[in-house]
Amino acid sequence: MKIACTNMMIPGGSLTEKAKKIADIGFDGISVFEEIDSWTPEKEEELLSLEANTGIVVCEFCFSGNNYGKLMDEDADVAAQSKKFYGRSIGVGNKLGSVSEMEYQYAAQDPIPLFEPYKKMNPGQLSRFCKIYASLASQTANGSCILLEPINRYESPYLNNLADNAAIVEELNLPNTGLLFDTFHVSIEEVDICTAFRKYAHLIRHVHLGDNNRLLPGRGNLPWPQFFDTMNELGYGGYANIECAVIGEDVLKQLEKALSFIRAIS
Repeated sequence: MKIACTNMMIPGGSLTEKAKKIADIGFDGISVFEEIDSWTPEKEEELLSLEANTGIVVCEFCFSGNNYGKLMDEDADVAAQSKKFYGRSIGVGNKLGSVSEMEYQYAAQDPIPLFEPYKKMNPGQLSRFCKIYASLASQTANGSCILLEPINRYESPYLNNLADNAAIVEELNLPNTGLLFDTFHVSIEEVDICTAFRKYAHLIRHVHLGDNNRLLPGRGNLPWPQFFDTMNELGYGGYANIECAVIGEDVLKQLEKALSFIRAIS
């Protein structure tokens, strides 16, 4: 199984330095989130040459910034700027053949939804979201794809569970689309991560790894041996990317231990 790590978790300065560090401890890939306002042609050149220089594959690329997670904003100008923002991520991803992702919204919900799980979009919202997804998907090329990521109810008002996201992917039936399966979000919204993965494996093209407490795999109570057994049984061939919090010092050592833990059970 191909295991990656998110660049924001890795100690170091440049992307090249970070990639070399995780290559030395046995990772296969890196997921890159970069602030769009500080992006430069030099950084893009470094990104595009990362695999050649380090052996680490850039499996995922997304810009971060103020326009992230606002595709469905009520302000049409804000939503339009967010769409351009996502389009720029796709443009870089097209040069890499990597995945990118989108969701209905990404922001802390206020008020917190205590007793209203699985809220549904109204027909107008659904139509608008599908048009945005289709438009962004049409911009993908060269093996890149844009995936729907179910986000838990505390961070997005809609599209929290796999079923609602899968329904959109299957209804549109567009090239270069699918699901991103994040174990942390899924652990909140689904009954069992193994059963959920099995049901939607035909649509899953990328995986984020984080325990139920959003710490490194093995630091919470998710059934990791069973989960990796399920992935292997179903022949999952994409990347599983560690995307979570690391508490304490010597982060690189902790990442090495997490990778060893994953390798031992997968």
